Amino acid sequence: MDVVLNWKGKMAFEGASDSGFVQRMDTDAAGGENTAARPMEFIVLGLAGCTAMDVVSIMQKKKQPVKEFQVRVHAPRAEEHPKVFTSAVIEYLVTGKDVEETALARAIGLSAEKYCPAQAMLGRVFPMRLVYKILDEDGKTVLKQGEYKTGQAD
Repeated sequence: MDVVLNWKGKMAFEGASDSGFVQRMDTDAAGGENTAARPMEFIVLGLAGCTAMDVVSIMQKKKQPVKEFQVRVHAPRAEEHPKVFTSAVIEYLVTGKDVEETALARAIGLSAEKYCPAQAMLGRVFPMRLVYKILDEDGKTVLKQGEYKTGQAD
């Protein structure tokens, strides 16, 4: 993968990678104008997107009746510079009637242990918890919840 990042003044940058899509970055500190996401936010968004695409794809292949799907990532950072991520909790929220818990756990496991390069790479640097909730079609009632532990994908 190749990336080109161009300075747009103050603390704003535009970057593009092999796909050609342009992403803006900025900050509200050090002279920035708070017009775009921060670089560290892109790392967590990349992690969420990588695993989300895996899990949704696997659930579709398993013909699971997923109506809505959301991934939330909570990734605290160290207080001291360079303020690295210290851990992460990835929460998968799946809404649908008759979604199988075993299918969801298997999809999460395959993403974590086989398919998602962001998760594989970042998991070597800080611990991650993978939790899930299956919600009824109303999106409010939790039908099942659990946590995927490494090694369950076998």
